[in-house]
Amino acid sequence: NRSQAPPSKPKAVSAAGLVDTLSGPGPFTVFAPTNEAFEKLPGGLLDSLLKPENKKKLINILTYHGLSGKVMSADISGKKLEVEMLNKSMANIDATMGVQINGSKVIKADIMATNGVIHVIDSVMLP
Repeated sequence: NRSQAPPSKPKAVSAAGLVDTLSGPGPFTVFAPTNEAFEKLPGGLLDSLLKPENKKKLINILTYHGLSGKVMSADISGKKLEVEMLNKSMANIDATMGVQINGSKVIKADIMATNGVIHVIDSVMLP
């Protein structure tokens, strides 16, 4: 299903100025919401976040979807853990029945990238 693949350079990542950061050497683990996940945000929230005056809020949300290091699904299978995201906030991962991070379900795991791994999730996490 094409809609589950994260775009190569999502509008939000470009607006936040994070393209170079996330293209850096890493390694990173990114939990990438689907396009449908962004569409589920309350009306107008994404458009508001894309405005230049809200860049700090957008960066905080986007960096809440990544962590330093490469974490494959097999590395956490059967575990519950708390991890520090790139924005320095904590998130809870539950990999005891599938994988969820802060209630967002991983719907496609272990997509290899040159500087880490991507896991596609079904909702946008708000810190």
